[in-house]
Amino acid sequence: MKSKVAAIPFSYRLAVTSRVLAAVFGGYLLAALSSICMTLLLPVSRADAVFGGMMASFLFYLVAVLWCFACRTAWQAWFGLLLPALVLAAMSALAYWVNLS
Repeated sequence: MKSKVAAIPFSYRLAVTSRVLAAVFGGYLLAALSSICMTLLLPVSRADAVFGGMMASFLFYLVAVLWCFACRTAWQAWFGLLLPALVLAAMSALAYWVNLS
């Protein structure tokens, strides 16, 4: 009896692995950067900003994981996570730099 594992092409396995890695690591990156950005930009006390940023980061992570498996290709999943991460990193760096001067 043949196993069904041999019927699945290697390219499909690689695409699923790439999506899982994008969901785990890219989602974590996006959630962490959103938390940092919200902490620096929310006009409330520091403790409330940190709490609000951490609570919102769970939603960002959820949306990132859903995005990774809703895309047609793994490249689109990676691009859809890295582009907002770059924007959030630039906003966080700018907010940090403005607060220092």
